[in-house]
Amino acid sequence: MEFGEFSTVNVSERGDALLVSINRPQAMNALSTQVVADLDAVVTKCAQLLESAPEQGWPFRAVIITGEGEKAFAAGADIVEMSDYDPEQARAYAESMHKVTLALEALPVPVIAAVNGHALGGGCELALACDWIIASENASFGQPEITLGIIPGFGGCVRLPRRVPLGVAREMILTGNPLKAQRALEVGLVNCVCPDKEALLECADELVSSIARRSPVAVGRAKRTMAQADALTVHDGLNVELDAFSAVFGSEDSRVGRQAFVNKRAAEFPGR
Repeated sequence: MEFGEFSTVNVSERGDALLVSINRPQAMNALSTQVVADLDAVVTKCAQLLESAPEQGWPFRAVIITGEGEKAFAAGADIVEMSDYDPEQARAYAESMHKVTLALEALPVPVIAAVNGHALGGGCELALACDWIIASENASFGQPEITLGIIPGFGGCVRLPRRVPLGVAREMILTGNPLKAQRALEVGLVNCVCPDKEALLECADELVSSIARRSPVAVGRAKRTMAQADALTVHDGLNVELDAFSAVFGSEDSRVGRQAFVNKRAAEFPGR
């Protein structure tokens, strides 16, 4: 797969996944406008490659997002860069990051945030747009914007209360105090905690391996259904699920999976 060269993001294949690594370790992988632009280009390319996947094969089954170095996944927005922003510039900056996070959520493959070190401000918000968050023991998660006299602008006020208990979200946003990895695990913000970055990526590999054994059609439809139903009443959400449930029965993957179960063998899904 050709993604081209980016000045602040590294892209490589890692097994059945695409590994996207923010590459500004000297700046704690802060989300400058260039980082956001590079992430936007990468996610747009991912969507384009996956658009024809059922017919032409799946180029990758998951996306892993991490940060270069040991200290930070992404330590938030580039405060130096935005120090003299006016309201219009701040809005444009936030909108550019909204485009990235919404595009990540819309990908038909799972996205895993492998958080090594700090995930603060925009870094935490980037992780919140991923389907899973896994963390190293030295990870921390926070929305410290309140300490600067501002509020989260990349989705923290929206996604964080949907990921953790409301009281925890309020504490994080209104005090700016971060959570250590183990506490983040306890409140459901992260799925697992690993001893170091090497183990972190191995954990991501295991998740990807599990995903790769499943039907990509069903995985993508389930992800989309959960996202659609999240903003609906239970009744309306059930209707969305009903439409998706019946639709997947028309896929070749569904036929193969059911037949494999009847014949007591592992299914080999064609991805259609």
